[in-house]
Amino acid sequence: MSAATNVTAAVLVIGDEILSGRTKDKNLGYIAEYLGQIGVDVREARVVPDVEAEIVAALNALRSRYDYVITTGGIGPTHDDITADAVGRAFGLPVGEDPRVIAMMLERYAPPDLTPARRRMARMPEGSELIENPISRAPGFRIGNVFVLAGVPSVMQAMLDSAVKAMRTGSVMQVESIEAGAVPEGRYGDMLGRIAEANPAVSIGSYPSYKDGRFMNQIVVRGKEAAAVSEAKAAVEAMLDAIRGEGKPL
Repeated sequence: MSAATNVTAAVLVIGDEILSGRTKDKNLGYIAEYLGQIGVDVREARVVPDVEAEIVAALNALRSRYDYVITTGGIGPTHDDITADAVGRAFGLPVGEDPRVIAMMLERYAPPDLTPARRRMARMPEGSELIENPISRAPGFRIGNVFVLAGVPSVMQAMLDSAVKAMRTGSVMQVESIEAGAVPEGRYGDMLGRIAEANPAVSIGSYPSYKDGRFMNQIVVRGKEAAAVSEAKAAVEAMLDAIRGEGKPL
């Protein structure tokens, strides 16, 4: 059996409106689930304000650590849309209007309607690869391992469909969920820790919830190798069966 292939990514969410709470981020969860389904594991996410130096610092930290970085936000038509400038600064590249983008935008706007504000959406670092935007035409862009997408969820999702075509993908994460039900975490915490230690090829988490007036627990096993996940799942199920068979109050 071939070894599992790991491909990693980080998400950088850009925007004062996210940090202020005015806008609720709807992109991170979508990106993480989407990439996970094609074998790209999101390992880190950061949220930064519309401050160029902070965007640059976060971008440089993330792009050196992960295979890919997805940014969202800050490529619109207003003065605080500074992501293109920040990416250019991070890579040491000049930023200017891309004639390919101007041509795309003229497919949607009459020349008099292509205002200076709208032309800002054509600004990107020199040498950028375009990321298609079938919704509003103004594309995102890619430099190196950084994919720059819009912040509006519908546009971001359309751009992501295009962006992933350029990504190398790895082994898809295998996930198994085991219902612990009313068995409290305090009863199985130590034993679960020993199971996790004995199964280093997987990650094991315990997740409580509140349902019908009582706490319920679910244990989730994740891993890239199906056999390892199956083995750990069996160990968890055996542990829960043993606890339930003790006859003690839960």
